Amino acid sequence: MVDCTIKVDQPRAVPKMSSAEVIGMRDVAAPLASGLEGVVVAETRLSEVDGERGRLTLAGHDVEELAGGGGVTFEDACGLLWGGALPGAAERESLRRAIAEGRTRAFALLGRLGDALQAGDGMDAIRAAVAHLSGDVPPAAIAGAVATFAAAWARRCAGEAPVAPDPALRLSADYLRMARGAAASEAEARELDTYLVTVSDHGMNASTFTARVVTSTGSDAISAVVAAIGALKGPLHGGAPGPVLDMLDAVAAKAGEGGAPAPGCAERWIQAELAAGRRIMGMGHRIYRVRDPRAAVLERAIERLERTAGGARSARLALAREVERAAEAALSARHPDRPLRANVEFYTAVLLDALGLPRALFAPTFAVGRVAGWCAHIDEQRRAGRLIRPSSRYIGGVPRAAAPPH
Repeated sequence: MVDCTIKVDQPRAVPKMSSAEVIGMRDVAAPLASGLEGVVVAETRLSEVDGERGRLTLAGHDVEELAGGGGVTFEDACGLLWGGALPGAAERESLRRAIAEGRTRAFALLGRLGDALQAGDGMDAIRAAVAHLSGDVPPAAIAGAVATFAAAWARRCAGEAPVAPDPALRLSADYLRMARGAAASEAEARELDTYLVTVSDHGMNASTFTARVVTSTGSDAISAVVAAIGALKGPLHGGAPGPVLDMLDAVAAKAGEGGAPAPGCAERWIQAELAAGRRIMGMGHRIYRVRDPRAAVLERAIERLERTAGGARSARLALAREVERAAEAALSARHPDRPLRANVEFYTAVLLDALGLPRALFAPTFAVGRVAGWCAHIDEQRRAGRLIRPSSRYIGGVPRAAAPPH
């Protein structure tokens, strides 16, 4: 590098540095963090992901304790994330009414959404529909609207008319009713609540970071949520639950009598997929080095649902467990230094299928839960009040020096 020091006893001009040399200095000063891995961009009270120990904390509560018992509702999670504590009975009812009003107001907009709900992909549909909301509506209105739009899209895909919300119900029960066209049992509503609470927030994930970046510019909440939906649509973020069910169906097609896994069937299918260079869906996570704690919560939710249904769904769960064991063993043998274990999407597929939701609605249902966290992060970022503006490292060509004037 050119010597830029000035010696006092021998004064001389500081030599001019080329663009390439300046870039070189920036390279040394700012090490590249590809994918922003390990970079801390905010302080938050909302959630913490401990990938080494396999622990997720939601506003001071372990997710396995908060959602694992099946008694905490989506409205409770909203109160926790938006207000910092689990709500009491009066506050829970107030939140329930506010979110129900959001569903009702969104339903009244369906006729003015143009072709938004005609989109072939549910995430495209809810992204376009949410964009019709006014810029800074309250979080409860946004949460209610996402549920209404997702359910209405599912009904139209099935060739049926959208079902109007029932403001007397909590979101989980009403969402199942609007999406399926039939009332949900208390057990079904309870386990959908388990899912929605479990996925309500998860550290600085891609869609949450997107929402915070948009918010940091001073933009409105709807713009931030629309951008977050676009990020969640990506298959590397929220788009894998449906393909997990496709995988289980493929294994089941080779299964034994009654759909039960034949000995070695799952192992052979997994090995064939890996040999063909294909990914095993629902396995592995960017952060977790052990099994995703949310997978355990949802697995227990499926067990509870089975007990209320008299074991009618046991074949699907048994198959899922067999595929998980086979996939974990095969991936461990291939990648002994890179743990790849079940993530939240693995048992999401089994649970949402057991609840009677079509697989095309799985990703939009993820958004129904995650919007609680997005709204909380939007508020938190506004309070921080600082534009998120990282740097990049230029690796293109250096402009030629201008020719001296004649």
